[in-house]
Amino acid sequence: MNKLTLLIFLFGVIFVSCKNENNRIADQSGSAAGYFGEKIDTVGMISYENLLAQMATNDSVEAKVFGKVSAVCQTKGCWMNIISDSDTTKTEMFVEFLDYGFFMPKDIAGKEVVMKGKAYVEETSVEDLKHFAEDEGLTEAEIAKITEPKVELKFMASGVMIKP
Repeated sequence: MNKLTLLIFLFGVIFVSCKNENNRIADQSGSAAGYFGEKIDTVGMISYENLLAQMATNDSVEAKVFGKVSAVCQTKGCWMNIISDSDTTKTEMFVEFLDYGFFMPKDIAGKEVVMKGKAYVEETSVEDLKHFAEDEGLTEAEIAKITEPKVELKFMASGVMIKP
């Protein structure tokens, strides 16, 4: 292989590998939308309220769920919280990503997402709660108030789609 061919090949590899990070796309209004992790669709999705109702009688639920993002890890997008506008209790669900395999954009609070994965209830340690509070950008005073573990609804997502 001559030098010119090698140079063209390397440029092509660099160009392709830097393109379309995390399968992110832009909708017509210019706002962020896209697929992260496993590419999913909306067929068979349930509302977050429906998931909450199912979790009242189950230890875990495999589902495709849509809800609204209330917070995202501001360190690198490695978790997010989901809420529902129509849930009067404003129950949050802590969402992590399968095998730490993908991250979410840090600026999607307020956007609607569809997630595929498994919902379950688990106790989160004080140490982890403080770590997540730091990731969220809470003050030292707010973090110091965390003194008890918390039993919370969690979701392990294999794929997430940000709705345009």
